[in-house]
Amino acid sequence: MLTRIDHIGIACFDLDATVEFYRATYGFEAFHSEVNEEQGVRETMLRINGTDDGAASYLQLIQPTREDSPVGKWMAKNGEGVHHIAFGTADVDADSEAIRDKGVRVLYEQPRRGSMDSRITFLHPKDCHGVLTELVTSAAPEPVGDIEGH
Repeated sequence: MLTRIDHIGIACFDLDATVEFYRATYGFEAFHSEVNEEQGVRETMLRINGTDDGAASYLQLIQPTREDSPVGKWMAKNGEGVHHIAFGTADVDADSEAIRDKGVRVLYEQPRRGSMDSRITFLHPKDCHGVLTELVTSAAPEPVGDIEGH
């Protein structure tokens, strides 16, 4: 089932300034950057550490590219801050179905493309004690230091 904390998503108004804050303050370097048009965000993944299953844990810094995106709407109500937590899984399809069978609302009928070509879905925060929860099946691992768009 769930194997690790894949990432913690942090919504921000200025992606570049937020990346620089995490670099200057904590020494975290950008691992991967991209624009996800479907989700309406510009994002950078900061790799924190490797994990036992061969993947990694990240901070995902996300800036909405449009006000009507899910993150844009969330930020209009909440401002900057922790947006979601994501758990890694080897099989997002099977695990989301098993969780759905336990009465938790899964927001997508079928998983969608996420960061770094992963497959993702979200669980409704009202069913998860107020926490927007993402399930992630990573694509093939990327070499450390592969940064798109930087």
